[in-house]
Amino acid sequence: MKAFFRLNLSKFKLLLFFICIVLYTGCSSSKIKQGDIRYFNHKNVELSEEKFYKIRSTNKYLDIPGDSINHIKLTVREKKGKIPKRSDLEDILEKLINREIDSTSPIVIIYHPGKDRCNSGGTANKAKIKNWHDQLALGLKRIANIEPIYIYKSYDGLQRYNGILNYYKDPNRIIESLFFEYHYPCSSYVVISKSGEYISYFGEFSKESVWRTTQRLTF
Repeated sequence: MKAFFRLNLSKFKLLLFFICIVLYTGCSSSKIKQGDIRYFNHKNVELSEEKFYKIRSTNKYLDIPGDSINHIKLTVREKKGKIPKRSDLEDILEKLINREIDSTSPIVIIYHPGKDRCNSGGTANKAKIKNWHDQLALGLKRIANIEPIYIYKSYDGLQRYNGILNYYKDPNRIIESLFFEYHYPCSSYVVISKSGEYISYFGEFSKESVWRTTQRLTF
């Protein structure tokens, strides 16, 4: 019986040894992959790490995941374009928010892509959050007599706004497909003129940025 237990204990130790070897090898491989990061600009041209972060520091670009797990890519923070028929978007939004949209005024949409490290942190309490958004709305009222529309892709990360803002689910991901190609950190916004021209701004933004963009597209 003692010989039996000694034999099984030896087998157990051998099995444990092989498990440790496998785990160590797996961890080493992961570290190699994570350390072998490749950097690309917004046109998918590979850059050195130094040049990548030099461009990133201008604040005209954001960094987002690339095509592979060890790729990081730059993307522009501001994009201009034109939607073919603004009236179609108006109809969709009016049904969503249950109020009429002035066809002669710009539309301002604040977009939440889902929870990430940028929009889930911070120390602002509900009073500060409410004050910031009240000021944003007041400025838009003065500039173009409009209210911002709050849209989300995923509600995760929006719990802090309960009782402060009314966020609406992106219907069939239409807003995402029109204006927000990637998951940009924090939140983003887009302003659409009465003729359908738009300017979208990706990532964390200020009230003043929204106001300036709205002024540019109010004509």
